[in-house]
Amino acid sequence: MVAGSYLNKIIGQFNQQKFNSALPISLETRTWYNPNQESRWSLMPALIAALSMMQTLLLSALSVAREREQGTFDQLLVTPYTPLQIMIGKALPPIFVGLMQSTIILLIILFWFKIPMNGSIGLLYFGLFSFNVAIVGVGLSISALSLNMQQAMLFTFLLIMPLMLLSGLLTPVENMPKALQVATYANPLRFGINLVQRVYLEGASFAQVKLNFLPMIVLGIVTLPLAAWLFRNRLS
Repeated sequence: MVAGSYLNKIIGQFNQQKFNSALPISLETRTWYNPNQESRWSLMPALIAALSMMQTLLLSALSVAREREQGTFDQLLVTPYTPLQIMIGKALPPIFVGLMQSTIILLIILFWFKIPMNGSIGLLYFGLFSFNVAIVGVGLSISALSLNMQQAMLFTFLLIMPLMLLSGLLTPVENMPKALQVATYANPLRFGINLVQRVYLEGASFAQVKLNFLPMIVLGIVTLPLAAWLFRNRLS
């Protein structure tokens, strides 16, 4: 694209000098949703999901593990609540914190970086909520398996790196080997980033991004009951 632009300019200047005429057709390349081709336009909306994932995953992974380490875990055992109710109580604060962090990043993008939002704010937050639910399910599963905070943090940091690398944030999914492309379908961050970018930059509707919701919803349906089951076994 750059070479073609230079070639077109050179030919035009040559014709104008020799024949006092320019090319009859002028080619202009325009990029949708990012007219100036600035990398921050695609990177900053992706950070809404990426940074929210890191905070939500870490908080949910440390929730039950911290109770065990501080000795307050036994107090949960004598409460009249079921393991599922306790897990729901542990899931809500990380989801709320993740949404608050997404809001802060969104405001920075809008008012500091001056990147306009073209989509629905309601659809964006619905997507972020679904994404955070899926991440919380993974984090609570880690927390139920961990005996202390050190184990929970180790498992979390070991998981964050492949999630980031296989999300398409640093390398386009299409440029990855076929085996890794298949592995990205199990990564909720891939679909969270794609959803946020399309809604924020392209103004996509729910019908256009509905396929991004399905993997996140499926992951939440699988991981939340799994975390409750692991937690119930720990209690027994």
